[in-house]
Amino acid sequence: MSFISKIKSNPKTKVFVLWLITPNRNPRPRWWVRHILNRFFHKRGKGATIRRRSRIDVFPWNRFEIGELTTIEDFTTINNGSGDVLMGNRVRIGIGSVVIGPVTMGNGSGLGQHVFISGFNHGYADGAKNSSGQPLDIKPVIIEEEAHIGANSVVVAGITIGKRVQVGAGSVVTKDIPPFSVAVGNPARVIKRYNHERKQWERV
Repeated sequence: MSFISKIKSNPKTKVFVLWLITPNRNPRPRWWVRHILNRFFHKRGKGATIRRRSRIDVFPWNRFEIGELTTIEDFTTINNGSGDVLMGNRVRIGIGSVVIGPVTMGNGSGLGQHVFISGFNHGYADGAKNSSGQPLDIKPVIIEEEAHIGANSVVVAGITIGKRVQVGAGSVVTKDIPPFSVAVGNPARVIKRYNHERKQWERV
């Protein structure tokens, strides 16, 4: 049995180890986890930049990886407590955005300012119980290569945004967006698709 398996199999030890990593009722990892322990678990590509005033709340039990030349701007919040957060090369996360895993972003993709993306919803199946005490409904978000999400947009759990998609500012994405499309609105709908034969964008 591995060391981690032993911890998980002993409830008292598990509670103690979780307390060492994060205070009770506080989703932020402790200082020593952020600045020491996570260095052994997470990957950061060459030339990647995480601005000093961003909040990187990542834990060792899920992956957090950023590729080469990826930039996470100030006042961004990243949290992998509920699932992996994986960013490819040359990804840009705009000022004030929130990314809560599980979320995967392909090479060259990006978020404008104040974009919200979450790979889960709070469970509410039991109407007699506070949703904060119910299991999370986890549904990964996938943003494919070179897709860009405009400022102040929201991407809900379980969505795939295809390659080279452009999502207009202020959109709320509630359904998958196919590759090479332009989508806008609340809820977001496709208004243009790229015609590869004519090499131009065409209205739907």
